[in-house]
Amino acid sequence: MQIAKGSEYRSAAEENRIRIDEIKAPRGIIYDRENTVLAHNIPNFLLTCTPADLPKDEERKDKLFKQIAEILSINQLDLKTTINQYPPYSYQSFVIQDHIPYDQAMLLKIASTDMPGISLNISTFREYLTDNNFSHLLGYMGKISPAELEEHPDYSYDDYLGKAGLELFYEDLLKGKNGKKEIEVNSLGKESKIITESKAQAGQNIILTIDKNLQEILGQALEETIKKSKSITGAAAVSIDSRNGEILALVSSPGFDHNAVTLGLTPQEYQEITDNPKNPLFNRAISGEYPPGSTIKPLIALAALEEGIIDENTTFLSTGGIQIDKWFFPDWKSGGHGPTNVKKAIAESVNTFFYIVSGSYDTVTGLGVNRIKSYLELFGLNNTLGIDLSGEASGFLPTKEWKEENKGERWYIGDTYHLAIGQGDILATPLQVANYTATMANGGIFYRPHLVKAFSDSKNQIIKEISPEIIRQDFISSSHFQIVREGLNEAVISGSSRALADLPVLAAGKTGTAQFGNQGKTHAWFTSFAPYDNPEIVITVLVEAGGEGHATALPIAKKGLQYWFSK
Repeated sequence: MQIAKGSEYRSAAEENRIRIDEIKAPRGIIYDRENTVLAHNIPNFLLTCTPADLPKDEERKDKLFKQIAEILSINQLDLKTTINQYPPYSYQSFVIQDHIPYDQAMLLKIASTDMPGISLNISTFREYLTDNNFSHLLGYMGKISPAELEEHPDYSYDDYLGKAGLELFYEDLLKGKNGKKEIEVNSLGKESKIITESKAQAGQNIILTIDKNLQEILGQALEETIKKSKSITGAAAVSIDSRNGEILALVSSPGFDHNAVTLGLTPQEYQEITDNPKNPLFNRAISGEYPPGSTIKPLIALAALEEGIIDENTTFLSTGGIQIDKWFFPDWKSGGHGPTNVKKAIAESVNTFFYIVSGSYDTVTGLGVNRIKSYLELFGLNNTLGIDLSGEASGFLPTKEWKEENKGERWYIGDTYHLAIGQGDILATPLQVANYTATMANGGIFYRPHLVKAFSDSKNQIIKEISPEIIRQDFISSSHFQIVREGLNEAVISGSSRALADLPVLAAGKTGTAQFGNQGKTHAWFTSFAPYDNPEIVITVLVEAGGEGHATALPIAKKGLQYWFSK
């Protein structure tokens, strides 16, 4: 045998003696805009097994399993079942258990010296230094699935990767590049010598546009509001720097414990989250679609001004609503608002004014559904904005053709009236409302909203800074923007947003109360910017089934603005 098969056995022995070990790259750190750490890496003890190195004798193997099970305080039979699901001839290691406590790890370190095929290793694991208010934004990590392994052939089956939020969106940059070392092992499969080694390249760090304190303040305010009312199912807040499209805060509530999800939930724990009627895994800020209510009225005003249907001084009489045949379309104020121009219409949210300029009445020819749709699309509705997060929704703008095809009904003037006040079938996300508010605030520059300021290397040297991206500008007259901005400021001085009047700076805002379903419930909206004369921050709040916008959503935005201008 030695003579006839010598070279074959020598080759096999050499292959058994030489192994290739992967060196995991440290994952990139995530910072807020002030370089406060939001997500970093901590040491992680893990026990691995190389099946081909395990004892071939079943009695010795069982004794080994018993020793491991006693140290880890786990069931020996479960351990055996886990190990036996891998091919016994495989030289590829797999993780038996990770997140091993220090005391157990030290016992295993000593014991594994004489355990063939068993090794204690130290890697890193993701830890979030934030609460549930950051869960949708940062996301979480999870073990790679077989399907994901097919998509990422350069990963190993013991790898973790981003499953949601920024961890998912920037997975390729955060992960880095694993290294490799060629080692010589002894008869127990233990490393005895390093032959060659290529070092791992750490993933890139991400510096966000997010202000950690603002995120926490808005998130806590959302949580408190939800807890106060059994009818409220969830809420969201988005804050944007109107000068460049940087997102200062993006919160969806309720959230979830992303550290617990990353560590791994039991089936029961996962079931509790998925069965929760308030759907804590759903990112309402970018994926929630709601009728925007009166927050849409400033855009309708801009369209009417731009089309020459009205000017700054055009006045209509509000007497409490409009009667069309047997249908009545009311103002929110009984008896009406009296003579109303565009600024007063925005400040007091006068429905009659927007019915007329949108759907026609008496001698006035309004915008009509097609022109309304065209203008709203210019401000980002009916489409995604391209934020650097997965799962962004596009919202929805109804048309005559859509209604005929999907509802089997023709389009009525009442449908146009409803569209003009943000009711009916129109849908928008909190991000979209915040972004078009930012466009109004800065006088007509439509930025793509983004969450990252810069990328840096493992030594915190800046690799790349993210420049603002303008989607469009100069598409509405600056004088028309100014008229609408004055109306939004008047809402704070004497209209529906007067609760902001005591801020340290002059602000502008718009409330919204949007009906949904057929039980008379309403979503509460509020969108705002400040300072009025030189805007820098936008805050938009949506509270599901929250009632009146001025009563439920406005106080949340106010807390954010108070913090921002106290810095």
